[in-house]
Amino acid sequence: MPAPALPDNSHYEQACDQAIAMCDGNLRSTIRALIMANEYLEAELEELRAAISAGCIPETSRSKMRSSAA
Repeated sequence: MPAPALPDNSHYEQACDQAIAMCDGNLRSTIRALIMANEYLEAELEELRAAISAGCIPETSRSKMRSSAA
């Protein structure tokens, strides 16, 4: 029985290398930057959820709806 194929994680390795390089090789700074980016995205997601629950349609969705109706 052949061994299961391992997933290709090279894009994650490249992203890690790029993030570390952007922080001049400082791993603590890299982790801090990633945590900050994640917190920003979580806040954006919460704003989007609140807008949707209030009945607002995000601009990108509105644009897609207009283009599909044409």
